[in-house]
Amino acid sequence: MYIRVRVTAGAKKETFVQSAKDSFFVSVKEPALQNLANRRILELVALHFRIDSKQIRIISGHHSPGKILSIPGEDQYLNK
Repeated sequence: MYIRVRVTAGAKKETFVQSAKDSFFVSVKEPALQNLANRRILELVALHFRIDSKQIRIISGHHSPGKILSIPGEDQYLNK
């Protein structure tokens, strides 16, 4: 299953908001340097879906604020 994530790196506080069925707005404190923000994004998404962060892959948007992530499973995760 694919989800879209819009990221703000270097924010003063972390937020994780679901904006649509498969879209999220995420703010992380980590800067967008040396993959720090991407790692934290994966951790937050993993906590939300209650899976291991190693199961999540960034499909596109490694260097941009708009990302597409692949997570295992069906739409069961989106109904929480």
